[in-house]
Amino acid sequence: MSMNVGKKGYQSEINITPYIDILLVLLIIFMTTVPMQHLDHKVRVPQPPSAMNQKMPAAESVIVEMDLDHSVKLNKQPITLVELETTLTKILSRTAVRDVFIRGDSSLPYGDVFVLLDIARRSGAENIALLKMNNPLPPGSTQASR
Repeated sequence: MSMNVGKKGYQSEINITPYIDILLVLLIIFMTTVPMQHLDHKVRVPQPPSAMNQKMPAAESVIVEMDLDHSVKLNKQPITLVELETTLTKILSRTAVRDVFIRGDSSLPYGDVFVLLDIARRSGAENIALLKMNNPLPPGSTQASR
């Protein structure tokens, strides 16, 4: 009597059925627990500023303007770039508040307005702000004189 023994050898395929079962069980667990969590977060969205909340220059403001033709004005009085630094230094040394507002035409290149920023910083300005060209001054404000 002889027995016929088949050759089984090694099987090279992985049985993925148990992995799929575990995956489905985890999927069901997560699907049932996520709706139970409260994920309410209060979101604060910034509101656009109203016309009344815009900060206007103070009464004793130093405002330097540059028009499209590169003409410079200090508190609405024409001045050259050469005189601007010495005049600003004199004005800022007399006042306790060293704020300078720079107003430039929107068509000017940024480099031209940056020259005014640099002059204001060298003359001793502590706070420098940029204004829009059409931003009006508050009524009744008096600007610092030369």
